[in-house]
Amino acid sequence: MIMVHTNPFGSYSNDDVIFLLKDISNEIYETSIMDKEELIQSGKHYSEMLPLELEPTVEYKSLFFKALKLNKNKIAKTVQIIAEHIFSQEGKKTLLVSLARAGTPIGILVKRYIYLKYHVSLPHYSISIIRGRGLDENAIRFLRQNYPDYQFQFIDGWTGKGAIKRELDSSIHRINQADGSNISNSLAVLSDPGYCANIYGTREDFLVPNACLNATVSGLISRTVLNDELISESDFHGAKFYKSFKEQDVSNLFIDEISQQFPFILENDEDVFQMSIETELSWKGLKEVQLIKEKFEINDINLIKPGVGETTRVLLRRVPWKILVRNRMDENIIHIMHLANEKKIPIEEFPEMSYSCCGIIKPLKI
Repeated sequence: MIMVHTNPFGSYSNDDVIFLLKDISNEIYETSIMDKEELIQSGKHYSEMLPLELEPTVEYKSLFFKALKLNKNKIAKTVQIIAEHIFSQEGKKTLLVSLARAGTPIGILVKRYIYLKYHVSLPHYSISIIRGRGLDENAIRFLRQNYPDYQFQFIDGWTGKGAIKRELDSSIHRINQADGSNISNSLAVLSDPGYCANIYGTREDFLVPNACLNATVSGLISRTVLNDELISESDFHGAKFYKSFKEQDVSNLFIDEISQQFPFILENDEDVFQMSIETELSWKGLKEVQLIKEKFEINDINLIKPGVGETTRVLLRRVPWKILVRNRMDENIIHIMHLANEKKIPIEEFPEMSYSCCGIIKPLKI
């Protein structure tokens, strides 16, 4: 029998989101960044382990707060755009399904915006999706059983080269074929420089602050895990709850800071329907990544991480080899330039891309 957390799993309120995840906090071993990189590049799937997650340093917290101050109004407006489009399609019969973990705070913001403007509290769940493994099908079937007449709307933070969208498309197609269902594969994101989301707030490649930190801006939840030792066929995908990081947690602060912008943007309610819906996706970003792969003779496309958010993560969490930037003077990448210079990572201008920047992970095997 599938169990859902009756007590909050993570630091968000159940009124904001319910995680459909198995708590493996006391069962999972964390690996160092270098060990993780070696294991991944030697063939072990990244979802079978967790990288060692430490409390954020003063510098990284400072980066988060700077990005929040600089971009909170922009984030609120992009939330408004995607929330209006989401609600206009199915209204009260919309089920918000955010993709853990970067999509979770965005889903909460969409839910709060819709409640503020339309006085409707949409159900919101956060589920796992894993590159190379797909969506958590147990979670999807649980939601379909409990919300049979609702339209699914998947939510994430931003797009890179579109790997998650491809996983979403493939998983939903497989489930619909197997179950005879008609679940939508629509994905809504704040920023879509990859040109692969159905609903987007902007195509501008800017830093969404929750890319700066890990669990402490994601409800104290780890990235999701799927391995045979911990997850059975009847389980949801797993995650760790970092209770020890409680004093460092800014998850709800991030939500509150953005939510406080909503009354101001509603006072100046512009025509938000002039953009943000794609019926045919160009996948322009993926084509550019293929160009980068060929130009720099990179064997594994997964070592290429385009976009401000993904490049930030490469610099904070992976072993970077090189950073490509479209324009060194772009104000959206000031922190990228700083982090790369600090870590002595080469920076190269590459104007032939729609992304502001792109991080390339160091190949550990020649």
